[in-house]
Amino acid sequence: METGVRSHLGEIFVHPLSNPGAAGICPEMLEVAEEASRAGDFSLAVEIYSSQLSDLQQPDRGLCLRKADSLARAGRVSEALDSYCTAANLGKLRPEELSLLVDTIGRTLREKDLGITGTVNGHGKGCSSSSGEDGGDSDGECGDDEALDLFSCRLCKCLLHEPTTVECGHTFCRRCLEGDSVRECVRCRHKFNRKDGLRLDVVLSGLLDKLFDAESRARRLWTEGEALWKNQKLPEALEKYDAAVDLAPSSGRLLCQRAKLHIEMRNFSQAVQDANCLCRIKPLWPKAHCLKATALSEAGRNDEALQEYFMCVALKPDWTKVRLEAQKVLSEVFSSVFENEDMPTPLHPLQGGLATRLIKPPALLRSLRPLAQKPGSSSSSSSSSSSQDSEFSVTKSTPVDNSRLSAASPGKSERTVGEGSTKSLADVLAALPPPPGGLKRKHSGDGPSAIFNTPSKLLKPDKASSVQTAAVNRGRTFPAELLDSGDMECSLCMRLFYEPVATPCGHTFCIKCLERCLDHNPNCPLCKENLSEFLATRGYKKTLLMEEVLQRYLGDELTERKKIHEEEMKELSNLNQEVPIFVCTMAFPTIPCPLHVFEPRYRLMIRRSMETGTKQFGMCIADELKGFADYGCLLEVRDVKFFPDGRSVVDTIGVSRFKVLSHGQRDGYNTAKIEYLEDKKVEGEELVELLKLHDSVYEQANNWFTSLKDNMKSQILSHFGHLPSKDPDPQASPSGPAWCWWLLAVLPLENRAQLTILAMTSLKDRLIAIRRVLIFVTRKRPR
Repeated sequence: METGVRSHLGEIFVHPLSNPGAAGICPEMLEVAEEASRAGDFSLAVEIYSSQLSDLQQPDRGLCLRKADSLARAGRVSEALDSYCTAANLGKLRPEELSLLVDTIGRTLREKDLGITGTVNGHGKGCSSSSGEDGGDSDGECGDDEALDLFSCRLCKCLLHEPTTVECGHTFCRRCLEGDSVRECVRCRHKFNRKDGLRLDVVLSGLLDKLFDAESRARRLWTEGEALWKNQKLPEALEKYDAAVDLAPSSGRLLCQRAKLHIEMRNFSQAVQDANCLCRIKPLWPKAHCLKATALSEAGRNDEALQEYFMCVALKPDWTKVRLEAQKVLSEVFSSVFENEDMPTPLHPLQGGLATRLIKPPALLRSLRPLAQKPGSSSSSSSSSSSQDSEFSVTKSTPVDNSRLSAASPGKSERTVGEGSTKSLADVLAALPPPPGGLKRKHSGDGPSAIFNTPSKLLKPDKASSVQTAAVNRGRTFPAELLDSGDMECSLCMRLFYEPVATPCGHTFCIKCLERCLDHNPNCPLCKENLSEFLATRGYKKTLLMEEVLQRYLGDELTERKKIHEEEMKELSNLNQEVPIFVCTMAFPTIPCPLHVFEPRYRLMIRRSMETGTKQFGMCIADELKGFADYGCLLEVRDVKFFPDGRSVVDTIGVSRFKVLSHGQRDGYNTAKIEYLEDKKVEGEELVELLKLHDSVYEQANNWFTSLKDNMKSQILSHFGHLPSKDPDPQASPSGPAWCWWLLAVLPLENRAQLTILAMTSLKDRLIAIRRVLIFVTRKRPR
């Protein structure tokens, strides 16, 4: 069995020797080689293994594999292949014995041919992936969110189909949200509430159908095809997919699904064609190359499948499943080289380089020559300094003479392979596709950089060749004239949506318009569905997709709409020109005034006072002639508690007194133009007299309250609190001492009498009036 030895560069497998006791094998030297490998000095390990092999009359398979692994770790792929082939000739290579070779080839492709440095999982220049095991859900093009446009579902990565806006304001395909697999929003991690079901967002659905007609129809056909496929109606499903591809030929995920369906139907040739197109559209998507590799493998074309598996490993080295599959296929390719040596196959030239060192058998050696060393290096494979930098490269995949294989280097004549050449691992590696997008291959030597073609030139044309290549624009575009402000109007205010909100029934309104409607009726204004639970939670979240569409495509109209809204809020926040008036009871400065709000007009009034930020409104008692009295008190909201049916309890406190200059109305509730009242201050002898009066009345008030029965005192204390303390300076507040208003609120007076005292701007007159009331209530108290 193999034993694992860890090094700082990764996992090194120590292959068992075929004959540990053979003459020429020195156990001490092998331990040195293993220690060198653990330390990362792979060149020293190679020298030791080479020296041990040279002393043997017959090559040892385990020793050849150890040498091959060290060469692979050192990046000397050509020489490593020689050793792997020698080992394969001595015994079939198992997939697990090729792990290092697969990793090395993948790393070489990734770093030197694809130009990807650093990690490959969404950081730096690499391509992103969401799962190291299955790799199936990642878009794979340098970050999923970057590759998606505004109208893509973040779950299926496709155009939104039957868009559904959830409670948090994000929008997904309805079918993506169905079932219990998705329990929270992938954007904000909000836990979904399934009680309301999943309803189509009517406005967004119509907008998507208008802007992306063909793709929307393709998505519907695609969804129908998936349903048929799920019910094992494969031919009918394929018809739907074919129609969908005709409408949206550049949809990579649609081609991906049809290719999978072809594989299930064992239409491998068609699956390969779809996978080819998919690789053109998404050349850096690991799943595209994996799908192509699977189709080729199922078709028995292992050599070609291996190319795609190597590309997958290059793009996504942590994809364990693909790495194991690549090792398995590579093992089979090694075996086929020795089992079919007489089969003539076409060979592809490699761009420059020297032939590798020849090792018997000759047929296999000829097949390995394309893995050449880098231009300008020595042809001697024993020179570790030159061969350490050797790498494999590819040229244009134009057809070449099947009987010729170029392995020439500067100063060397071209070698020719006869008709007896066999298909080899080198052919597979030579045919590896060059990096996508016309990237340049960088060489560490003095030779010129080789410019590679795009993958589209490497793929054979097929019936879907009209598909766009890698340069396809990720973002969806549409003619500007297709979208106008009429598509984005609220059906309540008939203006452009401002802070749009989608109801559970799927209709969209401005948030302020919806709230006003729900003040009067807990049903949807359009479909009349009951929204009591939606109203109870008051979880009105803006539809973020709609908001983004407005900002991006109707920016000028939205700016104008916002300007109108801000002007309205500014007007509402002017607490001199138009103060909202709550017509109910008497209120006094500094005194709490809890309110039970249930009328629609006052719901609106309270909400507006909160939205404007003033949190204030006036309180007046009713007047039969004018509607409300000419004097009142401004209240400030401290807290609001909402009930499921829309009612609320508002905790307020008196702030200041005012006089009404004119009466008015707005949206059903009363308003007033006001001026604020302040007590007139006195000085000198008048102040001395005022202080004496103040102390005397306070003492009288305290005695009256103390003499009350316990149950009456308890009621007063629970509602108004304790009698405020006496003020050192009774003229400090514009409204006078707080204890006066506390006393006025608890004394058994009619509203009109209280209103008269509230309107006084002389503290002396107010104290005299309070003293008279105290004398009156004391005399009337039952004995």
